Amino acid sequence: MSAVSEVTARYLNLYNDNIDRINGISSPYINSFRQKAFEKFTELGVPTRKNEDYKYTNLNVFFDHDYRSLFMPVEADFAKADEFRCDVADLDAQGIVLLNGFYPTLNGKLHQFPNGVWIGSLNEAAVRFPDLVEKHYGKYAQTDKDGLVHLNTAMASDGVFIYVPEGVVVAQPVQVVNLVHAEEDIFNQHRNLIIVEKNAEFTLIICDHTLSPGKFLTNAVTEAYVGENSHFDLIRVQNEHNTACKITHTFIHQEKNSVASSNNLTLHGGLVRNSTYHNLGGERAESNSYGLFLGDKFQHIDNFVSVVHSSPNCTSNQLFKGVLDDVATGAFNGRILVRPDAQGTLAYQRNNNILLTDDAKMDTKPQLEIYADDVKCSHGATIGQLDDESLFYLQSRGINKREARVMLMFGFAHEVIQNIKIEALRERMDNLVMQRLRGELSRCASCMVKCG
Repeated sequence: MSAVSEVTARYLNLYNDNIDRINGISSPYINSFRQKAFEKFTELGVPTRKNEDYKYTNLNVFFDHDYRSLFMPVEADFAKADEFRCDVADLDAQGIVLLNGFYPTLNGKLHQFPNGVWIGSLNEAAVRFPDLVEKHYGKYAQTDKDGLVHLNTAMASDGVFIYVPEGVVVAQPVQVVNLVHAEEDIFNQHRNLIIVEKNAEFTLIICDHTLSPGKFLTNAVTEAYVGENSHFDLIRVQNEHNTACKITHTFIHQEKNSVASSNNLTLHGGLVRNSTYHNLGGERAESNSYGLFLGDKFQHIDNFVSVVHSSPNCTSNQLFKGVLDDVATGAFNGRILVRPDAQGTLAYQRNNNILLTDDAKMDTKPQLEIYADDVKCSHGATIGQLDDESLFYLQSRGINKREARVMLMFGFAHEVIQNIKIEALRERMDNLVMQRLRGELSRCASCMVKCG
């Protein structure tokens, strides 16, 4: 084995100290992936800035720390999770609440909702739906560059399984609330598998919250399969405190004539890194990838997007926007790959950013890699400040400068929010973003952390 960094060695030791316990509570099939993933993580390690995909993000700020891993909540903690209530008014959604990656309400079992959707423990799914899990688990989270994906495969002990059978149209969205709460600093690993079979429609909302003031690190991997003629929308709302680090990796594989969208809305977090991979694997598939991030103080928010056009006549859109204040930093790394067989491709990418101070910093890197002839692709990125003429116009209409600035920023951000199809959630996000832009504390529900 080649020499590894001290930070990587910390997590190799964590694996060695806990692998017997992990294997004991996980299904044999999921356990079968661990050794190979561990070897791959040993090779790649925790990404550093030498990794081009992490060029603008220093993970050591959070990874170089002693965490308690595999935290098992006690009954009192479950009670706290059960008390959590989403404060999105009129959100007609079915949902589950997870505490540090564990199920306080479903007891780790699978549950079928009246509309036919199955939701519950990934380990339980491996027992009840072995053919489905073996067909999809580990098939889409493929990367030779990111060791954290392999770390998750090696160590995640359970996660969320969602199965939407063929032809099922789910009118209500499903909401998964990830709560982090502990007296100690902890390291969480979530592993999620979503299967949307052909001719189905499904919307998933994932909300990330912290309920206590520790130092928390979460490394999550989600694999989603979107079958032929299906529609899948994934909305992730992140509102964690300044000593929390959230790393997400989302892999969405699409079959022909499918439509899938991902929307990452980052309102708050100490260090946030969202990696989203769309693979258009069937003809006439369409993907839409959106992101909005608001940062201040010393926060750092990084969005990495990879869209692979593997089949002909597919369409993809990327729209990411950021507003950075104080000494906050941000990064956007967007990639469109058009393979030789993907003739008739339409692909668009845009990243726009506003810096409110001279000390805020944004790095953006749009990329096109095209190996087909019949394509229409475009990309663009801007980093700037609020428009002085628009600001002057609003002030000339009697609006004070501070409120005029907020109005301009809100208009800038709303272009991303308007892509949320669920009216109640869209209105709530408008409200939270407005509070955030005004510098007010935008805590959700029962959060006890004072980040303001």
